[in-house]
Amino acid sequence: MARYVDIHPDNPQPRLVRQVVDALHDDALIAYPTDSGYALGSRVGNRDGRDRILKIRGLDDRHHFTLVCKDFSQLGQLVHVDNAAFRAIRSATPGPYTFILPAMPEVPKRLLHPKKKTVGVRIPDHRLVQLLLEELGEPLLSSSLILPGETEPRTMGWEIKEDLDHEVDLVVEAGETSAEPTTVVDWSSGTPEVLRRGAGDPDRFE
Repeated sequence: MARYVDIHPDNPQPRLVRQVVDALHDDALIAYPTDSGYALGSRVGNRDGRDRILKIRGLDDRHHFTLVCKDFSQLGQLVHVDNAAFRAIRSATPGPYTFILPAMPEVPKRLLHPKKKTVGVRIPDHRLVQLLLEELGEPLLSSSLILPGETEPRTMGWEIKEDLDHEVDLVVEAGETSAEPTTVVDWSSGTPEVLRRGAGDPDRFE
């Protein structure tokens, strides 16, 4: 059964934040709230995390995973960002956007799109996620918690606990979250292409 950790959305208790991060260090798969619905997350080095996310979401190996970053400097260590992309992405983050970019050699190959060698990156505008990332000290391997047959990410921690009790190891509750997924922008070819219109204003990239 999954653990259920209820954290204050405005003043997250450091003790509970550490509990979640300790679970991640123990290779737990968590469901956690972001600025665009719930997501599934694990440490980048957790080899089972990727496969468990694909199984829960009913996806194949061509799925673009997202590396959730604390800030732009961390993001820049994971993907190639040219000057035009740098300015546009910097101005849109933190926020509900996912950017698909060519991965740096440091990113494990198992996390990349098999043909394009790209990966998604994002910097959420969410206090709890920022604290989790700071305590973790590294990016979080992540994917929106959109279940097979559904079109929007889950928004209620207790519902996720009921439905995925034996699929995830820990569910974080931290108040209300948006039902809109991130806006996805593919910048891997050098010019932006909006692949999914979501919570972030896509007009700035069209």
